[in-house]
Amino acid sequence: MKVKLIGHTPDAQELIAKAAKLCYSPVGVDEIEAKLDDEETERFVGMLAGLSHLSPLEHASFTFAVEGVSRVMTHQLVRHRIASYSQQSQRYVRLDAMEYITPPAIRDDAEAAARFQRAMQEAESAYRELTDRLRARYERALTEAGEDEKAAARKAEKRAIEDARYVLPNACETKIVVTMNARTLLHFFETRLCLRAQWEIREVALAMLKAVLSTAPALFQKAGPPCVQGPCPEGKMTCGKIDSVRKMYREEIWKRQ
Repeated sequence: MKVKLIGHTPDAQELIAKAAKLCYSPVGVDEIEAKLDDEETERFVGMLAGLSHLSPLEHASFTFAVEGVSRVMTHQLVRHRIASYSQQSQRYVRLDAMEYITPPAIRDDAEAAARFQRAMQEAESAYRELTDRLRARYERALTEAGEDEKAAARKAEKRAIEDARYVLPNACETKIVVTMNARTLLHFFETRLCLRAQWEIREVALAMLKAVLSTAPALFQKAGPPCVQGPCPEGKMTCGKIDSVRKMYREEIWKRQ
């Protein structure tokens, strides 16, 4: 898995502070800027992150490249709808060598891992066979319809992998670029860093948090699952590990990079 912060709003914390202060100030942005130094920005944004006035956080955005993850993970990720996504297409990109993600519980069980690997190999073999068969059929039909050979081959390839991809497993490795504003990102961390979240998206969320902590520490200094700041909201479904979770965030994750 690889998670990289590839872009973000310049001076995100300063921008959020200006926007928030404007809501409560009788003066304009020029005067706000004149009085806003780094220390005041960090103090104000840190305070703001703990309040219910979150709309100013929407002015700053963060973009991540996420690679080496499964389609299982991205199917969950795109449920966070106030975000932008660009994902590697299985319609246009032929998987000549299928990479796949193995869950730890399967990887650590030799018998399960062997069966899982066979299933992946069978899927890859079926994908190749279907692609070759469909491509030949589409190419023949296109040339018979008057297409020149190069154009027919190109269109046939696309149509073939478009249909053959239906046999590909959710374990298939994929790549995605995601952009979220700071408010959405904080909500993402709340839901996906909980120990009850699925293991893979939790790992992605943790890597994303570590990346933004070094860029906007005051903004994300208390980001994490709800239980690190208050009671667990899961009720009877709680993981029961609130003390160890709080210790991990306070002693390890929130330390500035």
